[in-house]
Amino acid sequence: MRTLVAVILASVLVPWVTAVPQQATSSVPPTSSTGQKDSSSSSVSTSGSNKGKPVPSFLIVGTVFNEKALSFPGVQVRVRLAGQKKFRWETYTNSRGEFAVRVPPGYDYEVVIHEKHCEDQTRSVDSKVDVQQRLSVQLIPVSQATTGAKP
Repeated sequence: MRTLVAVILASVLVPWVTAVPQQATSSVPPTSSTGQKDSSSSSVSTSGSNKGKPVPSFLIVGTVFNEKALSFPGVQVRVRLAGQKKFRWETYTNSRGEFAVRVPPGYDYEVVIHEKHCEDQTRSVDSKVDVQQRLSVQLIPVSQATTGAKP
C-alpha cells in the first residue's frame, strides 16, 4: 500500500516540478517579430550562481469594462517599455474581462488597451516600487461622425 501511494505521488509531482520553466537572466526577455516571447533563448539560465533561483518579475493585472460597466472579454492588451514604439508583450482579456502580464521589474511601461469601435486607452505603469499593479479600465465607444449618413 505504501509503495502504491509513493508511486502515485511521484507520478503527480515529478511532471509538475519538471514542467515549471526557468526564466533567462536577461533584464528584458527577447521577443520575436510577432511580439511573443522567444522560447528558444529563455528556457534555461546559464549563470552558475543564479542556478535554481527564480528571476524576479513584476505583474500587471487588470480588468476591462465596457461603457455599461460590464466586463469586456476578448480585448487586446499590449505592453511596451515607455518611450519605445515596439510592443513586447500582448494578451487578450479572458471571459471575465481580466488580464495579467508578467514583465521584468525596474522599468516604466505603457499598457495600451485596444478594441474595435472603442477609443484606445493607455496607462502608465511604474515597476520600480512594487511587485504588482492593478489596472481598471473602462472603454469608451468611438463617437460616430456626423457625415450625414443615416444610422
